[in-house]
Amino acid sequence: MRQEELIAERCGLAMARIREIPGESICGEAYRDYFWQMAKFVSLMDQTYTLVEDGTLRRMGLEELKEHNHALYADILPENYGESYANPDYATDRLSKSIGQCLSFLYTELRAMIPAAYEQNRASLTVKAELLLEVYQLFVCAAQEEREPDAEELRERLYWYVSDYYEAEFEEKSMTLLDADRDFAHRIIMESDLSDLRYLYYFGEYVTENERKTAAHLNGMSPEKIKLMADTEGYRIGFEVTNKDISIKETVTIRYFLGFERVIRQAVQNFDQIGLQSTFCRAGTNIFQGRSVNKNGYCGANPNKQYDYDHKEDMALFLDGALAERRVEAVRNVFERQKELAALYGGPAVVESFGEIPFVPENKETACRLSEKQQKLSVSNAGKIADIQNEYIKGEEHSFTIIAFPVPQIGERYEEIFDDVVRINTLDYMLYRDIQQKIIDVLDKGSTVLVKGMNGNETDIKVQLHKLDDPRTQTNFENCVADVNIPVGEVFTSPQLAGTEGLLHVPRVFLHELEYRDLRLHFKDGFVTDYGCGNFAGEEDNRKYIRDNVFHHHEKLPLGEFAIGTNTTAFCVARKYGIEDKLPILIAEKTGPHFALGDTCYSHEEEVRSYNPDGKEIVAKENEVSALRDTDVSKAYFQCHTDITIPYDELGELSVLTESGEKYVIIQNGQFVLPGCEELNKALR
Repeated sequence: MRQEELIAERCGLAMARIREIPGESICGEAYRDYFWQMAKFVSLMDQTYTLVEDGTLRRMGLEELKEHNHALYADILPENYGESYANPDYATDRLSKSIGQCLSFLYTELRAMIPAAYEQNRASLTVKAELLLEVYQLFVCAAQEEREPDAEELRERLYWYVSDYYEAEFEEKSMTLLDADRDFAHRIIMESDLSDLRYLYYFGEYVTENERKTAAHLNGMSPEKIKLMADTEGYRIGFEVTNKDISIKETVTIRYFLGFERVIRQAVQNFDQIGLQSTFCRAGTNIFQGRSVNKNGYCGANPNKQYDYDHKEDMALFLDGALAERRVEAVRNVFERQKELAALYGGPAVVESFGEIPFVPENKETACRLSEKQQKLSVSNAGKIADIQNEYIKGEEHSFTIIAFPVPQIGERYEEIFDDVVRINTLDYMLYRDIQQKIIDVLDKGSTVLVKGMNGNETDIKVQLHKLDDPRTQTNFENCVADVNIPVGEVFTSPQLAGTEGLLHVPRVFLHELEYRDLRLHFKDGFVTDYGCGNFAGEEDNRKYIRDNVFHHHEKLPLGEFAIGTNTTAFCVARKYGIEDKLPILIAEKTGPHFALGDTCYSHEEEVRSYNPDGKEIVAKENEVSALRDTDVSKAYFQCHTDITIPYDELGELSVLTESGEKYVIIQNGQFVLPGCEELNKALR
């Protein structure tokens, strides 16, 4: 029997058995409602698979598609989440903590059947359906033996599911990233009638008024404006300015949010013209791909960010040394099998969206959280996996480009804001290049940068710069305009850690879609030595929030980047519409000086020689930590990089000191005062 036929038979048998569960009372009474609901959900997934398979989905009207899409996601929407088994509070209250956490996790894995049904991945449906039956049988046996289910036996069954399928799941995700023949999303984007908004429901992602209005707005734009928004020249230039050979690459992956398909279609055509095939990798939906509030891949609306936040550390149920090694082995095996495709991968082209209501998470005691030992294991594991990936997708050979646009949820003046953001994204490249060069010329005279806050911002920090061996041919700062990192503009460097010290303070900032109030970071010799914020009543809760979401479980992080943003137009547009809290870091980092915790901007690319437009070589590409890559690579990188910006109106002074004690002031009281930078103040006034 062929593999496809065997899977189809297994799937049919599993689905038939699952459909019987809602009529049964053979497991413990306390657990019947859970399994009845799971059975109904999996049956809906089976029905959805058939709707796609026989073409019924494509024949549905818009209202039918809306109703079906809502049914897929209804249980985890905020208004229903309080009584959903996906909510660890509800699951543990109904089922006990140990069993509730496991069964809540199981439900999140079953929810990953949604993309599998749309992509016609019967094997994935089958594995998850059989997992549900295996767990159900544990509870049936316990009831027959008149005992409570064994929580540890349940956890073990789920553990082996994660261990057994990690390699297959990682390969599935990797192939959608690397292989242009995996064209599920590509076909929808390139072949659909984009004026018929039914196409939004063909992906299997959650669709709201936000996505529909975005698509409708873009449909009303001229072809010329769409081409302007979809310009991919920055991607090519990114290879050029870093002396990388784009001709050896064949694929580029596009990450974006649903609704922007008209722009994405044009981008695909642009990439085709320079010899790159576009791939589309869906944002993670299961434990193998990683759940996060901050999506990495193409996706629709987020039905409930608290749901993602609650389950972001579900691996705490299973992570031990054996599983960590299994993950490393699986990644190595997959990349070795796909090494030819990996070598042809050029890097991502990212279209971010912003404007959604800011998310302030709730910390739940019932949610799975990594222990201190697991945190260290997770950090080590992530480092090993990143090193393997860099062997096959070499940092010195690939590049990226990233741009952002607002969505309708940003407010009633959406169309005005959208037009202003397009204007920000297309500001005069040459004007900013020349102004930023004047800033760099002064910075290169100095040894230390001083930054002080005002208007409630208590920042008082000094940043130590590298010493230039030959200032005539070398520079510390990159003149970043609008190629890989759109919009313009900033100048940035990898500072020296020794001598970098002081307080970085921001009254309010959003990092990776999470809010931080009164964020304080104290530095000594470039590392954060103490930290806190004002989000929660308890000091330890605040420290844990930062440690989990900014430090990514590292005990300490260095200052990987210091930069001066010069896009005063973006700053003023944000103030004009009152959308400062909604700006993505891509734009926010350009609206004042910013400090990045973690790796430098040149992580894994330290040996690549690159130059500013004035011909000077950028030499500040490492710090005392990344310099360890030649002796112990496990200690050289952190696999994270988080930018924290001080807005102009909180900036009292930014100046540079020379070794002889001479001082040059660049920004004072929120205004650029360095001669030659007057143009930047026009927007501020």
